[in-house]
Amino acid sequence: MPLPLSRVLRTCAPRLHPRSFLWRNVPQHFRANSSLSQSESLPDIDASRLVVNLTEKPKPLPLPSALKFGHTFTDHMLTIPWSTESGWGIPQIQSYGPLALEPSSTVLHYAQTIFEGMKAYQDPQGNIRLFRPDMNMKRMQTSARRIALPTFNGNELLELIKELVRLDKQWIPTEPGHSLYIRPTLIGTQRAIGVSPPNEALLFVILSPVGPYYPDGFKPVALYGTTEYVRAAPGGTGAYKLGVNYAPGILPQSFAAQKGYAQNLWLHGPDHHLTEVGTMNLFVAFHKDGGIELATPPLDGMILPGVTRDSVLTLAREHASGAYPLPGVPKDLIVSERPVTMTEVKEASQSGRLVEMFGAGTAAVISPVDRIGYLGDDVHIPTGKDGMGPISRAVWTELVGRQTGAIPHPWSVVI
Repeated sequence: MPLPLSRVLRTCAPRLHPRSFLWRNVPQHFRANSSLSQSESLPDIDASRLVVNLTEKPKPLPLPSALKFGHTFTDHMLTIPWSTESGWGIPQIQSYGPLALEPSSTVLHYAQTIFEGMKAYQDPQGNIRLFRPDMNMKRMQTSARRIALPTFNGNELLELIKELVRLDKQWIPTEPGHSLYIRPTLIGTQRAIGVSPPNEALLFVILSPVGPYYPDGFKPVALYGTTEYVRAAPGGTGAYKLGVNYAPGILPQSFAAQKGYAQNLWLHGPDHHLTEVGTMNLFVAFHKDGGIELATPPLDGMILPGVTRDSVLTLAREHASGAYPLPGVPKDLIVSERPVTMTEVKEASQSGRLVEMFGAGTAAVISPVDRIGYLGDDVHIPTGKDGMGPISRAVWTELVGRQTGAIPHPWSVVI
């Protein structure tokens, strides 16, 4: 439920909320799965302790037409400190601005950082909506455990995020296709050089108004099937949203751009299995046995369990079962989580069995593909006149409708 604004301080003098929260009240599975052992007497994140210090210098709102993804930020941010001695500290909403970090902070040396990507939308009635935010909280916990950062009560963090979004709601663009991007981040801040679980950490959340991923309409992207680099390997960190997974992709991305391709298609192993496309999950559709098979690589430890990926699979399976038909999608739809190789994709393209290929992620929602550069040749992917295929078009329409509230659904959470 929304935190009543009367319960949060609107001056620069800190004040605490009266409600208390004890770690022992957290369900046992939260405590058992903590990445760092924590005494039951230490506090978890508690939204009732929130302190709000309003900015004294509000920034002018940007023109929606001038927005560039990730370059504009709202007036406020949320910060929550953590330490092994004190547990999670007092959450604060304060002016957006620089963080104070010592040069020895572990995040600067060993990449102890995780993050999430979420969006807030404003519907025509003025309601603010989040899309499946519980899944982001669960994935953030999983990522924290993987690199020995502290875990937390995701429900409490979500309440704090809601309050931050409500406070800066005037920054949410109302034009079609626009939204407010939400970036929760957790970093290790131990003031010592050494590879170990940190004794201090900082969780912060910043907000950025963004425009549509395709401002001039859908444009299918060309991929470079890279055999020179890999994104992830078995037993590694590909299945987690860690900062360390992204920096190594910058050079391969530049390499692909030099060859005339928009993104990398990450391949793995001697058989060149498809894994992900750029920073998105991947779907491929084939003609099969009189119907269509929609396939995506399985969550084998190398694939990030994307929220949009799960949403696409759920919609496809509900359509296949007849529980929720998607307009324009063939009735005989088979949904598979299985390995897919470039050999299979190339042969399907040549034989006419390839229906479409698309990426799925928070930023673009759906990103259709029209060709893949692979071993010196281009593999061509069918697309419709609007740049999309029969499945991606229907899935995109349904997902955007649910995200914005145009299609009522529990996935869209009004805050």
